[in-house]
Amino acid sequence: MPFTPKSLFGSIPALITPMKDGAVDEIAFRQLVRWQIAQGSNGLVPCGTTGESPTLSHAEHMRVIDITLEESDGRVPVIAGAGSNSTAEAISLTRHAKEMGADAVLSVTGYYNKPSQEGIYRHYAAIAEAVDIPIILYNIPARAIVEISVDTMARLSKIPNIIGVKDATANLARVLRERAACGPDWVQLSGEDGTALAYMAQGAQGVISVTANVAPKLCSDFQKACREGRWSDALKLQLKLMPLHDAMFCEPSPGPVKFAVSQLGLCTDEVRLPMMSVTDAARTRIRAALDQVGIKAE
Repeated sequence: MPFTPKSLFGSIPALITPMKDGAVDEIAFRQLVRWQIAQGSNGLVPCGTTGESPTLSHAEHMRVIDITLEESDGRVPVIAGAGSNSTAEAISLTRHAKEMGADAVLSVTGYYNKPSQEGIYRHYAAIAEAVDIPIILYNIPARAIVEISVDTMARLSKIPNIIGVKDATANLARVLRERAACGPDWVQLSGEDGTALAYMAQGAQGVISVTANVAPKLCSDFQKACREGRWSDALKLQLKLMPLHDAMFCEPSPGPVKFAVSQLGLCTDEVRLPMMSVTDAARTRIRAALDQVGIKAE
């Protein structure tokens, strides 16, 4: 089925990148991708922050995207992480994602550089002009320091291949403001599991989720309930998932989610410096959250 912006919906995990002895564990990653699709995930995002993209080499980054595309084999959309605080590097990563067959890219604002709103606009406009692929903006001021204003987003929405946003601001007042500014076809994906219910209730299409790495079926069921307007069921599922949402950020991500997935026997909990594996206290909390939502550790 040809890709359209409407193809992006539901539960879309921001995939972890399994590691073993300092290297990307390709066998574990392939297994993870297959499991995600079998469990009902509606799309996949390799090489986001949860996938430790800042510490992947360019070769590793490209390989992780390639594996995702190979294993998904067109069954679900693949939104490749292709952001950088260097516009030239972002264009290079975006070009590779298109060449490999990704359906869209996720592109973050210029973290650390702290560009102005005009700088943010020109950064994204340059990427969109250089590579003809659907682009999802990634608005995450907690990590990037800078935030895409609603006015800037409205300007960017007029560029044909900039089609939507992953919103990790947790600012629920923005949802309707962005829709009013960008139009009804603007793809709105929550980037924050804890506020996803309220985000969906305001007309969003889905969520790019951390928790879906470890609870893909529950997250998919939650999203399905939202899309079908079964808000009472969605609330029950979100209440069930909330302890796990919170546990995934009890220490810096992706340490907690990697440990959680390791408890399912799908990978090790190894991360790359400067990230750290979680503490004993966090392990206890994560195990308790898994048990609370009915996920049995090995």
